[in-house]
Amino acid sequence: MRKRTQSIYFPFLVIGLLLLIGVSGFMLVEKYDFWEAIYMTVITVTTVGFNEVKPLSFEGRIFTVFLILGSFGTFAYTITELTKYVIDGEFRRLLLHFRVDRSIGKLKNHTILCGYGRNGKQAYQTLVENGVKCVVVEKEKSIISEFMEADNILYVEGDATHDEVLIRAGIKEARALITALPADADNLFVVLTARVNNAKIKIISRASEDNSDTKLRHAGVDNVIMPDKVGGAHMAQLVVKPDVVEFIDMLTGQSAVDTHIEEIQCDMLPKTHIGQTIKELNVRKNWGANIVGFKTADGEYVFNPTPNTRLLAGSKLFVLGTSKQITDMKNDITN
Repeated sequence: MRKRTQSIYFPFLVIGLLLLIGVSGFMLVEKYDFWEAIYMTVITVTTVGFNEVKPLSFEGRIFTVFLILGSFGTFAYTITELTKYVIDGEFRRLLLHFRVDRSIGKLKNHTILCGYGRNGKQAYQTLVENGVKCVVVEKEKSIISEFMEADNILYVEGDATHDEVLIRAGIKEARALITALPADADNLFVVLTARVNNAKIKIISRASEDNSDTKLRHAGVDNVIMPDKVGGAHMAQLVVKPDVVEFIDMLTGQSAVDTHIEEIQCDMLPKTHIGQTIKELNVRKNWGANIVGFKTADGEYVFNPTPNTRLLAGSKLFVLGTSKQITDMKNDITN
């Protein structure tokens, strides 16, 4: 995008050079002062036809002839480049990039998605469906053209392994980063770059090779996903435990059923709820939902926690219910 923008500057640079040559020439050949030379240069290159400041010498007339001829070519070239810039859509691209960059600059706690291939596209659709603000980093020209036609996707064109590209995507203010590039080496570079710019960001990476898992985790990845292995295991489980798998798919939002599991951070609850037990919160009676899991502040998962489990700072609740039940619960306990 920077190269396309710089291309429009060149015609104006040529015009500036022409004016500089005209001013310098009139000052040297005709001994005009600076402002007289500017005046003569402007009326010459624009061919408006005003009188000269002083009668021109023979050398001055020769110089003026070449200056006029040069101005014809320069202005014709400038008009051609400007017309090409507008007709080819470069001006629209410039405005679109400006609008997108301004929108990205306002984001906080968003997710950055590197790579919009098969896995990346699925990840983006899931994020959008769940109301997560997302910025896509992609370098393929064909995909960028799709984004421009869609006109509703926040994206950054460039190589995600470069610091400046992730910074443009708002890496310092982002909450999470998903890198779904096809090459494990590229994903590793993205992870290292992201971790340097934001030590607290949650990073999820795609991996293709078995030995890439350990390397990515050493680089700072929180979760490594191997699509081929996950897909194969999922298909096998549909044979071994079909009803269990379909039930879990429903809970994780992979079906049209309006029942799913939502996580609620205890830190977001009013201080009056901190220290209370699950029984005192009385989720089932008040909202019809169920607490099916609990994560302690130390990261330990508790399935089907007892009613006496206390809500402490840094812990999380996993609530099962319909969208309305969970929304009503969030609204009531956070207000």
